[in-house]
Amino acid sequence: MIVSEIASRLETAVCSVVRGQSEVVRRVLACLISGGHVLLEDFPGTGKTTLAKAIAKSISGTVFKRVQFTPDLLPSDILGISVLDPRTQEFRFHPGPVFTDILLADEINRASPRTQSALLEAMGERQATIEGQRYDLDGLFFVIATQNPVEFRGTYPLPEAQMDRFAIQCTLGYVSAAEEASILSDQAHAHPVDTLAAAVSREEILELMAAARRVRFSEELRHYVVALVSATRGHPAIQLAASPRASLALMKVSQALALFEGKDFVSPELIQSVAADVIAHRMVLAPEAKYAGANARQIVADLIDQIPVPA
Repeated sequence: MIVSEIASRLETAVCSVVRGQSEVVRRVLACLISGGHVLLEDFPGTGKTTLAKAIAKSISGTVFKRVQFTPDLLPSDILGISVLDPRTQEFRFHPGPVFTDILLADEINRASPRTQSALLEAMGERQATIEGQRYDLDGLFFVIATQNPVEFRGTYPLPEAQMDRFAIQCTLGYVSAAEEASILSDQAHAHPVDTLAAAVSREEILELMAAARRVRFSEELRHYVVALVSATRGHPAIQLAASPRASLALMKVSQALALFEGKDFVSPELIQSVAADVIAHRMVLAPEAKYAGANARQIVADLIDQIPVPA
């Protein structure tokens, strides 16, 4: 089976539910295939949760869990806890929802920083240390986190270390009037995600992930990626620049994106198309730049225009 056909089946299945968002769907799926995690930030009702559910249902053999983040959520509610078994008088570990293939962290910024930090180790190292014991997170372990950018009461901004764990940050936005009419038609009798059939298997996803790592990424493009990311360091408008983790994410997401394009190599255009999604959310702008109306994504776009593209 050609891997591009697997990628196409997966994309088609998700897009059959999430209407009018084909570009964002492709980037989120590329993030999954690259082994990264995605932060969806958008207004309520734009389909963030539906996208996560559609991805989970499109892949057979995967375990999908959802955590609704709230101010009273505890780290143990995510990682798990040891409970005393009265029969054996021994503590037995009950794994939390982090032990899954696909985890939807819904409204992640509603939980306290202490609870948010419970995901740091899991997202960065695919492991969890609980009561001094290390547990490896096998399987896909793909985190889809959502947050609402317009509500601030009862929310806690994600710390920079948490933001850096997300390979990409995407926004869905509002669809066209025609697409919205199609959504109404689709949900006239039932939600399409409820009847969505799996299009690919878990093994095929793992095959896609292995194939993405084999996509050709030239030495010139490696230097180009490093030049883009390192240009954020020392920039007068940027207080905290992108780290080498951003360079790695940009390379891996571009390789995965190439599979959905049916290519076995990465082009500069692919890197440029996803650069803002990978880099912008990791940057912290200087206060004076914020007051002057600077925008992180626009800064990345300006850097793309300034840095020479390898021939």
